[in-house]
Amino acid sequence: MTRLLIVDDEQVGREGLQAILQKGFPELEIEQAKNGRLAVELTETFRPDLILMDIKMPGMDGLEATEIIGEKYPEIKIVMVTAYDTFDYARRALKLGVKDYLLKPSKAGEIHKTVGRVLEQIAEENEKRERSRLREDALERVMPVIETDIVTQLLFDHVHEVHSDELVAWLGADGGSETFALSVLVPAGAESAYGAIRDLVRREAAGWVGALYGRQIPVIAFRDRSRSFRVQASDLARGLLDAGSKHSGSSDEWFVGVGSVCASLSQVRQSYREALLATPDPKQPVRYRLYTDKPESGGADSVLDYPDKRWEQHFFEQIRIGDWDGIRTETLDFLRRCESEGADRLQAQQRVLERLWVALRVLAEMGVEIDTPTFSFQAQDYRQLRAETGAILDRINEAYAEHLDRIKPDTVRRIKQYIAERSHEDISLESIGEKFELSPFYISKLFKEQVGVNYIDFLTQCRIDKAKKLMSDPARSLKEITFEVGYHDPNYFSKVFKKTCDLSPTEYRKALLGGGV
Repeated sequence: MTRLLIVDDEQVGREGLQAILQKGFPELEIEQAKNGRLAVELTETFRPDLILMDIKMPGMDGLEATEIIGEKYPEIKIVMVTAYDTFDYARRALKLGVKDYLLKPSKAGEIHKTVGRVLEQIAEENEKRERSRLREDALERVMPVIETDIVTQLLFDHVHEVHSDELVAWLGADGGSETFALSVLVPAGAESAYGAIRDLVRREAAGWVGALYGRQIPVIAFRDRSRSFRVQASDLARGLLDAGSKHSGSSDEWFVGVGSVCASLSQVRQSYREALLATPDPKQPVRYRLYTDKPESGGADSVLDYPDKRWEQHFFEQIRIGDWDGIRTETLDFLRRCESEGADRLQAQQRVLERLWVALRVLAEMGVEIDTPTFSFQAQDYRQLRAETGAILDRINEAYAEHLDRIKPDTVRRIKQYIAERSHEDISLESIGEKFELSPFYISKLFKEQVGVNYIDFLTQCRIDKAKKLMSDPARSLKEITFEVGYHDPNYFSKVFKKTCDLSPTEYRKALLGGGV
């Protein structure tokens, strides 16, 4: 209900205005004040939407009361009611934000017209605020989905209909901000702690949390320049461990790997790879590690020294293309070098395990789920260690081969056909993944590698091609075509069409029907 306050030192004037207004606007809730001071006090409790304010009153006049109320409640509309039709009063009233004025005496029709005009403005503003509130509520509800999608796109080359740049803008983030990535390793059976991890990151406004896949939760964190990187990363890692372990009841096997700081979001994928490499044996007593703490290559000093970044990139590429023969050969060669140099056998076994854990986490991105490898016994000599390492690599290779068997040679062709036939539907990588029993992450990578464009670009082209065909029928409106090809907003369809064809739908159709295209 709209609330209105009448301020006038003459009771007859107040009663007359109220009678006229209640007859014309019966839904109004009306209160009265006999001077400016009482008007200010009543505004505190009554909180009117509109005030009809007399100017000339004893004590605090209408202009003084308007100034005080306007400073504290700028959203309240004020209409001056005065017998003084002078420029000086009008000028002062306008400076104070007064919306209109009524002269004493005024006819009922003039009062209805003036007040009605302001009430319409109030109603429009209330409706606009409500729409804004509903949009904010809706955005709050979908925020986790947006955050997940951003992380997925930035780290795994997984493209949805809304590009990550737009999603970043929606969240008010700066794509040029310094960021770093973390990989949270979740023990088996503790997947329900995902919500606690997300709540912590949101509460601390530290960054974005990606989707849980396999037993990993990727996190993109924003650099806090007020603290050193080590302090910020360590605090966040410990917080993630605490949140997860409190929810799951144990900190065993939880681990957080932390990548290096990168200059912008576009480079955060490399930081995530480093986070994976920083995740060693989850049974180690220290529950997190920064990639910057990983020992640098010692060259020829020791075969057990950690490899340099060139080897890391080479290893990731081997996993991505499925060169398991190469991985097997290089890993067993590594063990032979360890043996020939007299390196500690347990440390060598640990280095091999670290390589295998990284490989499995990269495979998980591709939809290949394999149990965490472990050695069934403590090798008594390097011969046993090489034998069991080879057996573990063979099991991983078999799982990878089974995954490839599900991907028939014509899988991409069938996916393209599936998208083309259903381009008018709300199709997504998730639905395609369910249809072909493949990971959405892997489909995205496979599609881009073999087709040369992202899945969404191909989907868009299918929709635009269909729209062009439908435009040849003059009986179909552009709005009908918009919905028929799979878009829900004619304005968005027009934007996409013009970006693709360099012509708006209207211009294209005009040229098409006129024989110009």
